[in-house]
Amino acid sequence: MNIQEYKGKAAGYLRLPLYMIIVFAAATIPLFLYSEKAGFVSILIVIAYALIAFSLYKLGVKRLADEMMILATDYNSMQKHFLERFQMPYIVMDLEGHILWQNDLFTMLMGDSEMVYSKPVSDYFPEITREWLLKSEETDFSLRIKKNDRIYYGMFERVTMGKDQSLITLLLFDVTEDEKIRQENIDQRLCCALLYIDNYEETMETVEAVKQSLLTAVIDRKITRYFQEADAIIRKIEKDKYFIIFQNKYLKKLQDNKFSILEDMKQTKMGNGGELTISIGIGLNGGSYQKNAEFARSAIDIALARGGSQAVVKDSGNLSYFGVRAREVEKNTRVKARVKAEAIREIISTKDQIIVMGHQISDVDAVGAGLGVFCAARQLGKECHIVLNTVTTSLHPIVDMFTVENGYPEDMFIKSEEAKERLTDNTLVVVVDTNRPSYTECPELLSNNRNVVVIDHHRQGDERMENPVLSYIEPYSSSASEMIAEILQYISDEIKLAPREADSIYAGILIDTNNFLAKTGVRTFEAAAYLKRKGADVVRVRKLLRENMDAYKARAEIVRNATVYKNAFAISVCPAGGLESPTIVGAQASNELLNIVGIKASFVLTDFDGRIYVSSRSIDEIDVQNIMERLGGGGHLNVAGAQIVGATVTEVIERIENIIDDMIAENLIKL
Repeated sequence: MNIQEYKGKAAGYLRLPLYMIIVFAAATIPLFLYSEKAGFVSILIVIAYALIAFSLYKLGVKRLADEMMILATDYNSMQKHFLERFQMPYIVMDLEGHILWQNDLFTMLMGDSEMVYSKPVSDYFPEITREWLLKSEETDFSLRIKKNDRIYYGMFERVTMGKDQSLITLLLFDVTEDEKIRQENIDQRLCCALLYIDNYEETMETVEAVKQSLLTAVIDRKITRYFQEADAIIRKIEKDKYFIIFQNKYLKKLQDNKFSILEDMKQTKMGNGGELTISIGIGLNGGSYQKNAEFARSAIDIALARGGSQAVVKDSGNLSYFGVRAREVEKNTRVKARVKAEAIREIISTKDQIIVMGHQISDVDAVGAGLGVFCAARQLGKECHIVLNTVTTSLHPIVDMFTVENGYPEDMFIKSEEAKERLTDNTLVVVVDTNRPSYTECPELLSNNRNVVVIDHHRQGDERMENPVLSYIEPYSSSASEMIAEILQYISDEIKLAPREADSIYAGILIDTNNFLAKTGVRTFEAAAYLKRKGADVVRVRKLLRENMDAYKARAEIVRNATVYKNAFAISVCPAGGLESPTIVGAQASNELLNIVGIKASFVLTDFDGRIYVSSRSIDEIDVQNIMERLGGGGHLNVAGAQIVGATVTEVIERIENIIDDMIAENLIKL
């Protein structure tokens, strides 16, 4: 209620005596009936009362108006004085950010001698632009502001002055000390770290006995010296494992130098033949020390599952990778394969049936690995089914061998719908050739079943299986078929493989190694030799892997139409029309592009079945797995891929080029 309204209401109260004149005049009428003299006397009294009341009313209204004006003036003066002396910076501006009024404290903080009318607020705070103010439609909104090494919490309020006029007020709260205390709290949080030497046993085997203790001392000194800069506490819990704790404020420094100890450790030479590599897992912001330790354990598991020689930081639900350019550390020992095989045998023995599945649009490696699991289940007397939704051209020769006439069950290969119907509480689901739930043939089998085993050779990413009963992920392996071939040797000494079964598993190794040209190690050839002893024939396998003329021409067309980005990256598109297995053709073409001089990495995109499939390859210089991870995929150092939904081929190509540009700027790619 404003002053005028108060004045009108008070004047109404002053008019009440005037209204009584009417009452008194009406009361004189009965007196005339009783006595004329009495009536005239009453009229004279009423007239006298009216004159006095009217005079007092006029005087009272004038005095009331004067008093109200004085009160309003005093109120406005007091309000202005209060706002000017208000101990918080305060301004009033129009909708476009021009300052209409500011109090003394704001003027002093901004370093002005006096207020400059209609000065843009963006001159003081560049982040408060006209566009930003107009964009905000809320009545109350806020913004964190920095000015002169101080931090303010700005509270904005939109005030409506009339139908067509609005103003914005800004009140600044100095939260510098609060932010300082908050940052100190964050800096002092505990970070837990686990450091493992990836190839300790293998390295020590190559070092003379007299030098082994010296090498151990050098390793301990390097680790201690590196983490002493972070004021860390370091404890050696095993001969090749270290537990480290330090404050959060030192983590950024470690991240900025990309955990230089990873490269420094590779230079350690004390008579050892190969490189000595380490893996680091760090956990923080778990809410408790115990949770941070669990995060560190999870991070080191991921680092090892990705091939080692890298650091993984798990900050609550976020993962960061460092040193991912390193090659996977090949291990010659097969102790882990034997342990995993024995565990898989025990798990299979306790289940009623086994369901095996690979990734969507399964390839020869996924099917070969699935057939290996089928053979292991058969040896243990368990029913087994392989989920295969799409039989591509490359898979037809293999699948067609496993018929009822050849002694195999009719339901050996099943679709996703049938697999879901067969699923029971005592069913084991084995996932091969992928560790991403969303990439599997039937993700519903994972969400509806807790008995899951994962066997894969791809590096682990952010997305992974939740709590599998067994996870066997070895990024240094050439293929899932190689891993299965090793497992079969330990499942049973009496296991028998039919020639067609050995051929199929051998074909999986052959495809993923590009005829033993890529990612092959000693154990790859040992697995191939084992399959050869079990009846695999190179000539038969070659016939199985032959392709039709359409696919061959399409691959040649992909290579012909490839464009070269930055004189080092070949990018092309695989036409899906007329091809039964366009993604397979795209992967093959990606390999072919590496045969061109000067090409360091290749990318082939296939628009198929509502998704963009990207196959990427490199020889040795470019970490395509890092590129594909930024695109939402994953894989290996030299073999990786991604699946993108909701984008066009042109958009994905642009994203790949932007990622390459960013990695060049970050010095992760050197041309």
